[in-house]
Formats: sequence, structure tokens, C-alpha cells
Amino acid sequence: MKKICLLLLFIPLVALFNSCTVALNGASIPAEMKTVSVELFENNAPTVIPTLSQDLTEALKTRIRNQTRLTITQNAADAVFEGRITGYDIKPIATQGGNDRPVAGGTRLTIRVSVKYTSNLNTKQSFEESFERYYDFNLGSTNLNTAQQGFINQINGQLTEDIFNKAFAQW
Repeated sequence: MKKICLLLLFIPLVALFNSCTVALNGASIPAEMKTVSVELFENNAPTVIPTLSQDLTEALKTRIRNQTRLTITQNAADAVFEGRITGYDIKPIATQGGNDRPVAGGTRLTIRVSVKYTSNLNTKQSFEESFERYYDFNLGSTNLNTAQQGFINQINGQLTEDIFNKAFAQW
């Protein structure tokens, strides 16, 4: 019985002193990585929403702050995120009504972003990739200008999850 108790005490100690990587929320971040820089995502989309660049950049910073132990810095960093918003589209996805007066039965908001992630500790983890997410909605009596920020926030959440997972979970 004493051997089992000693074994149960020994296992957490081994895990405590194993410093290979740190895993939080599925992320696998090298122990030597301490800092990350997130540059402002430039808005190069044909349709420019004034707050979209700042909103996406801050959403990525917030995800990193909340799900890692990394410090966000503007100086030299162990890893750097940079990118640009390449698309912002609102298009009908379904029509209803007769041939005389068809109206949108559903609408899709799509945001595309090109991301470059550079790991200064391990170049094999660096990538340059495009991500795209959309949100389908029915406006009905809702004003698009009123609801648009909520849709953008939902898409930004999905995009930052994709970017985070690609950088830190290698998904």
C-alpha cells in the first residue's frame, strides 16, 4: 500500500519537472517561447469597415492573453503575427418570392484574412495562410447596420480560433 501511495506522489513530480512544452487549452507552446507580437491587421478588403482591423487584431490578442502564458509585446518577440483583411462580403444566399420581385431569404457575411506567423525560435512552425469564415443571417425587420457588429464579432471569434490553433496547436 505504501508503494502505491509513493507512486501516486511521484507521478505529479515527474510531470512538474518535465519542461518540454506547455499545453493550455490544446495549445502546445514551446517552454522557451515567452513573447509574441501581434501587428495591426491591415484592411485591404474592397469594402472597408472602419473598425474591422482593430477589432480583429484585438480579438487575436485577447485570445492569446486568455489561453496562453505568453506576453504580448511590440518589441522583438519570439513569434510574430501579421496579416491583412483581404475580403469582406455581404451576399444573398437564398431568394424567396416570385419572379417579379425576388428578395433575399438569407444573407451571408464573409470575412477573409491572410496571416503570416513567424516563429523566431523554430522556423518549421512558421506559416503564411488565408483563413475565411462566414455568418449566415436573416435580417427580417433588423437593420443591417445595427446587427453587423455582432456578426463581425462572431466571425472574429472563429477566425482567431483558427489562427490560434494553426500557430499553437498545429491543427
